[in-house]
Amino acid sequence: MSNTDYPRRTLGRQGLTVSAIGLGCMGMSDFYGPSEETTNLAVLNHAIDIGVNFLDTADMYGVGENERLLAKVLKARRDEVVLATKFGNVRAPNGDFLGVNGSPEYVAAACDASLQRLGVEHIDLYYQHRVDRNVPIEETIGAMQRLVEAGKVRHLGMSEASAETLRRAAAVHPIAALQSEYSLWTRDVEAEILPACRELGIGFVPYSPLGRGFLTGAIQNSGELTADDWRRQNPRFQEGNVEQNRALVEAVTELAQARGCTPAQLALAWLLAQGTDIVPIPGTRRITRLDENAGAALIDLGDAELQRIDAVLATHAVAGTRYPAAGMASVNV
Repeated sequence: MSNTDYPRRTLGRQGLTVSAIGLGCMGMSDFYGPSEETTNLAVLNHAIDIGVNFLDTADMYGVGENERLLAKVLKARRDEVVLATKFGNVRAPNGDFLGVNGSPEYVAAACDASLQRLGVEHIDLYYQHRVDRNVPIEETIGAMQRLVEAGKVRHLGMSEASAETLRRAAAVHPIAALQSEYSLWTRDVEAEILPACRELGIGFVPYSPLGRGFLTGAIQNSGELTADDWRRQNPRFQEGNVEQNRALVEAVTELAQARGCTPAQLALAWLLAQGTDIVPIPGTRRITRLDENAGAALIDLGDAELQRIDAVLATHAVAGTRYPAAGMASVNV
C-alpha cells in the first residue's frame, strides 16, 4: 500500500482530512520511560511513508522536547503531515506541573512558542489541552480564533471538555475535533460527550486507545515498567486492580485470535467501528507496532463481532480510575 492509499477520515465540518489512524507522539519524549531519538525519528518517518500522516504532539510533552523532535521530520516533510499540537498544561523547566492556563495572553504566547519549536508557519489543528476552570471558555476560544485569523492555525480543537463546554466553545468558533480518552476500557464519553460532538459536527480523536499499552496484552503489571514510567502511578495498573483488568485483556485477546488479528488491532478496529468521525491516535516507539496499529484501519468488524465484543465489555468491569485523583479533576470539564 502506498502512503496515498491509506484510509482517510474527515474531522469536523471544515474539511480537515487525516489518516484514519494517527500517531500519538507523547511517549517518544515523556511519561513512558527512556527512548532513543534515532529510533523515534525512524518511526515518525515510517509513519508518513505508509500514510499515517496525522501526528499529535503537545507543548508539555518533554517540556517542549517532543515538538523539537517533530521539527526534525517536519523540516523536510511538512507538506506530508497534518500537524496537531496543544497548549494549556503548564510545566516548569524541570517538568513540574504548574496548572492549566487558558488566558488569551497565554494562548497567543503558547502558539508562538510552539510554532518556533516546530519550525513551521502554521499548525493544522491546535487543541486546548485542558479546560481552564478560571477562564470563561468563550475567552479562550476567542483567542484561538484570532490565531486562525492570523494564519497561525488552521483548525481548532479541545481536549477532555464536557458536552456543555463544547457547546459554548462551538458557539464562538467551529471546533474540528475533541481529543479525549476513549477505548475498550474507557467509555465514559459515550453518554453525553460523543453525542454532543455529533450534534455539533465535531470529530472525535481518542487518545490512549490501547489503554496506555495495557490492552495490547504486552503489560502484565506495573512492576514490568521502568522506575520513571508514569503508568506506575495509574490506578488501573495498581495491585488489586491490574488483576481484574487483565481478565478483560485476556477476553479481548481470545476475540482477536478468533478474528486473526492482534488485540491492539481489535481494540483500534472497534473504535473505528463506532463511527466514521473517530480517528484514534495510538502511540508507539517501534516500527513493528506502528505497522500493526496502522493495519487496524483495514479491518472491518461485522455486527456479530461487535456484539461479541460488547458482551465481553458488559461482563468485565474495569477496576480503577483512568487517572489519579488530581488528574481526574481536570477531565470532562
